Amino acid sequence: MPVLPAVLRPGAPMASLSRALRVAAARPRQSPTRGLGPCNLSSASGPTAEKSVPYQRTLKEGQGTSVVAQGPSRPLPSTANVVVIGGGSLGCQTLYHLAKLGMSGAVLLERERLTSGTTWHTAGLLWQLRPSDVEVELLAHTRRVVSRELEEETGLHTGWIQNGGLFIASNRQRLDEYKRLMSLGKAYGVESHVLSPAETKTLYPLMNVDDLYGTLYVPHDGTMDPAGTCSTLARAASARGAQVIENCPVTGIRVWTDDFGVRRVAGVETQHGSIQTPCVVNCAGVWASAVGRMAGVKVPLVAMHHAYVVTERIEGIQNMPNVRDHDASVYLRLQGDALSVGGYEANPIFWEEVSDKFAFGLFDLDWEVFTQHIEGAINRVPVLEKTGIKSTVCGPESFTPDHKPLMGEAPEVRGFFLGCGFNSAGMMLGGGCGQELAHWIIHGRPEKDMHGYDIRRFHHSLTDHPRWIRERSHESYAKNYSVVFPHDEPLAGRNMRRDPLHEELLGQGCVFQERHGWERPGWFHPQGPAPVLEYDYYGAYGSRAHEDYAYRRLLADEYTFDFPPHHDTEASAEQSQDKVTGGSWASGPVWAPPRDKQREPEPRGLWPGVCLLFLLLQSGQARLVTWDSWQPVAPAWGPGSHVQGVEIKKECLACRGAAAVFDMSYFGKFYLVGLDARKAADWLFSADVSRPPGSTVYTCMLNCRGGTESDLTVSRLAPSHQASPLAPAFEGDGYYLAVGGAMAQHNWSHITTVLQDQKFRCRLIDNSEDLGMVSIQGPASRAILQEVLDADLSNKAFPFSTHKLLRAAGHLVRAIRLSFVGELGWELHIPKASCVPVYRAVMAAGAKHGLVNAGYRAIDSLSTEKGYRHWHADLRPDDSPLEAGLAFTCKLKSPVPFLGREALEQQRAAGLRRRLVCFTVEDKVPMFGLEAIWRNGQVVGHVRRADFGFAIDKTIAYGYIHDPSGGPVSRDFVKSGDYALERMGVTYGAQAHLKSPFDPDNKRVKGTY
Repeated sequence: MPVLPAVLRPGAPMASLSRALRVAAARPRQSPTRGLGPCNLSSASGPTAEKSVPYQRTLKEGQGTSVVAQGPSRPLPSTANVVVIGGGSLGCQTLYHLAKLGMSGAVLLERERLTSGTTWHTAGLLWQLRPSDVEVELLAHTRRVVSRELEEETGLHTGWIQNGGLFIASNRQRLDEYKRLMSLGKAYGVESHVLSPAETKTLYPLMNVDDLYGTLYVPHDGTMDPAGTCSTLARAASARGAQVIENCPVTGIRVWTDDFGVRRVAGVETQHGSIQTPCVVNCAGVWASAVGRMAGVKVPLVAMHHAYVVTERIEGIQNMPNVRDHDASVYLRLQGDALSVGGYEANPIFWEEVSDKFAFGLFDLDWEVFTQHIEGAINRVPVLEKTGIKSTVCGPESFTPDHKPLMGEAPEVRGFFLGCGFNSAGMMLGGGCGQELAHWIIHGRPEKDMHGYDIRRFHHSLTDHPRWIRERSHESYAKNYSVVFPHDEPLAGRNMRRDPLHEELLGQGCVFQERHGWERPGWFHPQGPAPVLEYDYYGAYGSRAHEDYAYRRLLADEYTFDFPPHHDTEASAEQSQDKVTGGSWASGPVWAPPRDKQREPEPRGLWPGVCLLFLLLQSGQARLVTWDSWQPVAPAWGPGSHVQGVEIKKECLACRGAAAVFDMSYFGKFYLVGLDARKAADWLFSADVSRPPGSTVYTCMLNCRGGTESDLTVSRLAPSHQASPLAPAFEGDGYYLAVGGAMAQHNWSHITTVLQDQKFRCRLIDNSEDLGMVSIQGPASRAILQEVLDADLSNKAFPFSTHKLLRAAGHLVRAIRLSFVGELGWELHIPKASCVPVYRAVMAAGAKHGLVNAGYRAIDSLSTEKGYRHWHADLRPDDSPLEAGLAFTCKLKSPVPFLGREALEQQRAAGLRRRLVCFTVEDKVPMFGLEAIWRNGQVVGHVRRADFGFAIDKTIAYGYIHDPSGGPVSRDFVKSGDYALERMGVTYGAQAHLKSPFDPDNKRVKGTY
């Protein structure tokens, strides 16, 4: 592979970033046919001799006799309550928090020295604001631990430097993204300021601000030192009784199978003996997949080269904040009187054959890959053009399919926990995640909502699928610095799971979304099929980028923080124009760079670099442009925008006024059957589901803290001795469970864990792939289905929340009278082979009634308008049903015990300290979540979920509010406040509701119009 040219090696004369750019451009390019095979994507050789890493010290011992050969740093105990494998940031943080929470017998095993894998060379940046409320909380904890708590506890300085952070916005939408972060930060007390270019220049005199729209300054961001932090964590953990054992490679993990067939951790094998333990924590970073294989656990991550360079001394750079210029794909980390320069490339190098001998090593820097960061760095800080390069740092890091860590208990083996795959963010997320992982191990669940990091977020069919892991990990890496738009969809790893109606709907203009590997309908447009094509790596690695890619063009219309094109509100065009031309610094810059300096954001999924190529839409035609040839285009959401314009609005209003058909086949569809099925159902489900066969109940599943692990529908089945596609043969009791498809693996794992812990004698059967699910909703749904189903659908014959086995166009289906959108309607659960003919029969019957196809974007709007909860949006594992307004799903008036009941009773007795509230906004402004909620001049929460309600013609938002004084949040407290929602720094008056203003009496679901 290419290595650093002699003139660019550290210490060589005239080694500078501009010189690197010129030399790299002049060198012969590698073959354009560089393929996607393992050999061509990876480094041909292993790690090279160590380069100079920009820290005052590392934990590496001197050269000479291998430290591993000297044996472990202390004798191994024969038993342990927990064994943490890996002595990097996550391993040390997890051990420290286990010890701090009182866990005795905790042991950390490191195969070499602490930090020797990937932690030692990390940049160590900590940015407090992210587009996730949970991540803001995790980062805040890391900062507390590293900046204050460890030093107070040990008297040792961790190396924390608070020099602030500066996010660069060179286009309007990037600044909008930063304003969203600023509003969220107010809900968590994170100080931040949107600065004008002139204010930015005052703060950072060496910065070029000619092409800026503004910046976001966070004064309490900073930098961590890996060696100082990890050594201090190890000392603090040891003082609390934990053991840290270095130079002790793990060679195997013992697993045993109990009497119920459950695989459990039994012990850890090393080169120097074994440790008997019921719990292992895999914090092995790049080597986590190998550790997982020792226990038969799938760990979906890949190893890639990740690099930065360290400059020589720069006069005037001292005390400057760290910088992230996302649009130039570069970060600038203050390193004393120098800078570290790095970023995320379009074509990262995969490390295919991960060496188990790697320790304190680095790779040669591939300048063909790295040069794409240099132009952006020089543009932002021009003095870099003539600044020398002191050292290069290119080491391995682990990356995951969605650029989120892998945490929690593995579904394959009880007692095997994951704390790996941190995507080069292990230092800044380490404290928060270490604390949550410790809670997970000790108490069975984390304190916060960690579903976004939980290994159970991935379906089991994906976690060992090489193509899916590789494609999605590449795209997530390359898109890391792209604007995070609310309705983005991946292009990699698609078409993994397709339901029986996929081709039928594709031909009718369905634009698909990806969830849990499934292709599910997003919305429909009238201009023909827009299939998702095979992943093209965006032209990287010599692959040919797709031309005239209809699906990608449709996604590009969504790249906005204003109303997307299909939200045909009267104000959308005016707002778009206002955003461009004026407003205060809180709402939009009054200043814009000269037209020859303006930049528009890269569509998410593309990236900047030396040859910045963007796929943009202009007059409906795709074209490639560079920075130099760029000219701004008119907003895509204004008058004359894409012809799909009002499709989602039409879908929503058709459902409210006539009828819509939704393909919901991606739902998880499980059967819970057996002799103990009723006992299991009583314990698992918060509602009383032990009703007569034929009944269907909406319920929650809770955890021991009363938090909501799921909301789902449960249908009671009559015993059957003959299996069919719509019901298994079983004795005892039986239930049919329908759960949201994106959460199916989470639900499966939660139920399975409870059944194992309680030793219930029953079976959980997954029929998700064997059944389709079509939902027909709206005032005309009864008239339509009466022509298709062989049964009386009147209220008396087929009441709400009941189900029957019926014939639909001659095919046996299970019809359930339910609604996810607040209308009269039925779900048809259909055997796979019957889905197409039943769907066609429904569409034929509905033609004269105005029946339309509709997708999940319409469901999102309709359900928000009606006030129905979405799990993992306004209903999460740290939210109780009482707080969420779902007390009716809890059988608290009955004596039947259920998981989480005790916690709910305590919460009810003490009074709710927060409550989910519905807000409507008269101004037609788009909201997507994360907006701050103000009550009587104080921030009392943030929006969890928001959408536009087309029937009531208003923006609707939901968020949990608390009383700043710490008191209970009563209904009177909610009603008595004066509310506003802050969107991108601007507050809009809002009206609070305890239930949605749309059909508050639930007449429509009962068929009363």
